[in-house]
Amino acid sequence: MTLPAQLQELVDDFAAVTPKQRLELLLELSRELPELPERYADAADSMEQVHECQSPLFLAVEVDDSAHVHLFFSAPPESPTTRGFASIMHTGLDGESAEDVLAVPDDFYTALGLAAAVSPLRLRGMAAMLARIKKQVRAAP
Repeated sequence: MTLPAQLQELVDDFAAVTPKQRLELLLELSRELPELPERYADAADSMEQVHECQSPLFLAVEVDDSAHVHLFFSAPPESPTTRGFASIMHTGLDGESAEDVLAVPDDFYTALGLAAAVSPLRLRGMAAMLARIKKQVRAAP
C-alpha cells in the first residue's frame, strides 16, 4: 500500500503502539484539528455533511491551481473520535496532490489498527470521509 508520506507516518505511529495507546493517540490528534477559516464559519451551509459519522461532521475540499488538495473539517469538540479521524485525514492528506489523494486505498484506515478499539460503525464513518474527499477532488474544476 502506497500512501502519501504524512499519512504513512500516521499509520506507522498507530502500528507502533498498543491498542490502548492507539485510542490515546486518536484523542491527541482530535485536539490538533485546525480551526475553520471564516469562509466556512457556517459549516452546515457551506460544507458537505458526512452522514455516516455518528457525530455531526462537515467537510470541504479545495483543489488549488497546482492541483494540491486542501481539507477543512468541522466536528464538535465533544466528539473526540470523529475529530481524531478528521485530524488523521487533515494531517495525512492536506497539501497533497489530487492524484495522490485519489490513489489512497479506500480501506487504508484498517492499517491504523483501530478495529479493536472503536466500533465498526465509527470506522465506516472514516471510510465515508475518505469517499467524500475523493468525490470532491474529482468534482473540482
